[in-house]
Amino acid sequence: MLWLLLVSGVAVLVVTAHAVVVARTRPPAVDPLRALRVQLRLTELAAELRRIETDADLFARAHHYLAVQGAYDALLREACGLAGLPVQGLVLRAGVHDDPTERLREELELSERGWSW
Repeated sequence: MLWLLLVSGVAVLVVTAHAVVVARTRPPAVDPLRALRVQLRLTELAAELRRIETDADLFARAHHYLAVQGAYDALLREACGLAGLPVQGLVLRAGVHDDPTERLREELELSERGWSW
């Protein structure tokens, strides 16, 4: 009878230790409303990029496009962080533009994980 108590006590300790280790290794839960806000903002910025591309009469069109594209790239990186994706490339700075192939990779990986915008 004593051995049964010892075995069950050890089993409880092992299960508890496993639960603690699993809890520590899981990434923190992402706030779904924050993820939704990022998706909605990505949608708005993508629409703004399309609007700028089609508006031939827009003054300083290239400047507007690069500004919106920089905001889009920064938000895309934030979305990758929320999704747990690694981000490659340089940190965005004024006048430095992101690599289009990296942008495409980030967009495809986010889409693969169910993100849409």
